[in-house]
Amino acid sequence: MSTIDRDEVVRVAGLARIALTDEEIDQFAGELEQIAAAVATVSEAVGPDTKATSHPIEMTNVLRPDEPGECLDREELLAGAPLAEDGQFRVPQIIGEE
Repeated sequence: MSTIDRDEVVRVAGLARIALTDEEIDQFAGELEQIAAAVATVSEAVGPDTKATSHPIEMTNVLRPDEPGECLDREELLAGAPLAEDGQFRVPQIIGEE
């Protein structure tokens, strides 16, 4: 099990360029030590047959099959658009604006 003491907290805080007070260093050293101990406990419970997983329940693809269907009528679709031109949606120009 790793030991996270004040020196380790100061070293990591220095790498991250985080200024910590003495109280924060003591607090984080204790909290990080507890976290490391909890991870070690979980690691002990894992056996060689335990497969890594990010989710405890097997997930399956819930999407429907991608099958071609009826196309929308272009004129009917463009009828609902605020502006249309040459069979396409017309939108305000945004590239090249100042």
